[in-house]
Amino acid sequence: MGLHDRLSRPADVGLGVLSAAVLALQAVAIAQTWGGGYWQFDCAAGAVMYGIALLRRRHLAGAAVAGLAVAATAILVARLAHLPAEPSPAMVLVLSVLVGSAIRALPLPLAGAVAAAGLAVVAGTRLAFPADAGSRAVTSWNAAGWLAAVALGLGLRLLDARGRAVAERVRRDERMNLARELHDVVAHHVTGIVLQAQAAQLVAGRRPEALDGVLSGIEQAGSDALAAMRRVVTLLRDSDDAPPAAVVPERLSELVNRFGGHGPTVRLRMPDGEPEWPPEVTSTVYRIVQESLTNIARHAAHAHSVMVTVTQDRSAVTVEVADDGKPVRPRPHHLGGYGLVGMRERVEALGGTLRAGPRAGSGWCVHATLPVPTSEPR
Repeated sequence: MGLHDRLSRPADVGLGVLSAAVLALQAVAIAQTWGGGYWQFDCAAGAVMYGIALLRRRHLAGAAVAGLAVAATAILVARLAHLPAEPSPAMVLVLSVLVGSAIRALPLPLAGAVAAAGLAVVAGTRLAFPADAGSRAVTSWNAAGWLAAVALGLGLRLLDARGRAVAERVRRDERMNLARELHDVVAHHVTGIVLQAQAAQLVAGRRPEALDGVLSGIEQAGSDALAAMRRVVTLLRDSDDAPPAAVVPERLSELVNRFGGHGPTVRLRMPDGEPEWPPEVTSTVYRIVQESLTNIARHAAHAHSVMVTVTQDRSAVTVEVADDGKPVRPRPHHLGGYGLVGMRERVEALGGTLRAGPRAGSGWCVHATLPVPTSEPR
């Protein structure tokens, strides 16, 4: 049983108890002022209205229409039979619940029609009965109930819409995270496999004895890619309990060594000691370096060396990845590809900045600055 079902039953019981109490008070008041059995019709109409309210969760639009029809019928019968003015406070209470629920949940045209029909019931009460003190009080109760139903229904409708918008934004962000994870992790490993396979073709003819090592590297890169794919699939299949992929940092030295084994020479310069960065900063630093090295392997085949520099001051971490490839025009892949888009989104989400473009003279440079929170002195 869901939370909605657990809450709906006490609400219905509470509405029934309150309606019964109001009906009892009305019966006593009518018996004292009108005498005889005039109270019977009022109580019967109120009981029918409450029965309709119990069915509203099965068919909300039908329950709202039926409640409005009962109210209109009660007004007509009371006018023709010279009974006390209707709808009574008990009927107004239940009718307000029906109208408010309809305004909250029904499609906008139907919700508007129900609200308009509720206003017509208020007008019908005013027109059907003489303008004495009793009928004015009934009309006032009816109008107040209608206003309360409209206000509460619209307020809850706006809250529901806001909740759906937040949920959709969360789902969209998660899809973007998964897309970045697929691109950043899997594309990197697949690039390594392709490069090592190309190296294997060269080694097979010139140095057959080195072929086993190259094939072992391809096998390891394939295993890494498979593990990354499994992790992303886990996120897709178990989004409630799976840890976010973006908070699993890897050592930059391992990444640089892996890349340097089948590409340009890579040098890494890091701050002394073990940096104590938040997980999201650690992950983003790693992804920037990973994506930059992957793009060098794809688009800077003539580069001989790469310098990866990570520095930190009191308020920010700076990451720079620069290669010495030949002078090139702005690379279309960098300007429009998902790699740079993903890096920029990660950096800007943390309040940082990212620049990527050709270096003065030769090569390409990616420069990112990530703010890090400073600990407050105790």
